[in-house]
Amino acid sequence: MRTSTTAARTSALATSTLLTLALLTATAPSASATPGASPLRSPGQVLTIRLHDAIDALPVADENRDGYERTKFKHWIDADRDGCNTRKEVILREAVEAPEIGPGCSLTGGVWYSIYDGVTVTDAAGLDVDHVVPLAEAWDSGASAWSAAERQAYANDLDEPRDLVAVTARSNRQKSDKDIAEWRPSVKAEECDYVNRWTVSKTRWSQTVDTTEKNVLRDLGAACPNDTLTITLAR
Repeated sequence: MRTSTTAARTSALATSTLLTLALLTATAPSASATPGASPLRSPGQVLTIRLHDAIDALPVADENRDGYERTKFKHWIDADRDGCNTRKEVILREAVEAPEIGPGCSLTGGVWYSIYDGVTVTDAAGLDVDHVVPLAEAWDSGASAWSAAERQAYANDLDEPRDLVAVTARSNRQKSDKDIAEWRPSVKAEECDYVNRWTVSKTRWSQTVDTTEKNVLRDLGAACPNDTLTITLAR
C-alpha cells in the first residue's frame, strides 16, 4: 500500500545528496538553484557518475499517488513552434530511416526500431512516445510537489534523449504506468539500456525510488556494465 511520508522523503533525499556529492564530479551550474532545491544540486549542473553509484545514490521514500491526473503534465507541446510537437520530434529523432515531413508535420515513410519489443516499424502511426519513467510514477516520486511548469518540462523533455523513446504502441500500453520493478523490455539485450535510462531520468529530475524499485535497480544493474553516466540536472 502506498503511503505519504514527507519526513522520510526529506531525510532520504538529504542522505542521498551527501552520498552523491562524495561520488560524483560536477561542473559549475549554468543556472541558479530553484527555491527549495538542495544546495548541492541546481538546474544545468552536469554530473559524471558511475551507473552503480548513481543507483545507490537515489533517495528512497514511500510513494503516494493521491491527486494524480495525467492532465497535470501538459503535453505534447510545440516548444520551438516549428509545427512538430514533442511526440513528433522524438519520432523524427529516432528514425532509422527518416520519413518525409508534410503539412502539419504529417509523416510519410520512414523506419523505426522499437527497443522495448524488438519490432521494426514502417508507419509512424504505429508508434507511441513513452516517458521512460511514466508520468504517474514521476508523480509518486516527487512531481506532485512540482510546479505546473516543471511538470510540463518533464513531460516534454527533449533535452535529455534518454527520457523519451519511440516504441510500438502495443509495448507502451503493456508497460502503462508500471515502474521498473513491475515491467521491463521483453528484449533482454535492451534491459541494461532501460536501467540506464531509468536511473538517468530519476537522477536528472531529482526523483525518489521506493524500496522495491531500488532493490530491483541494484539487482539488474549488477549485471550491467558500470558505465559512466553524464547527466544534466533539470532540477
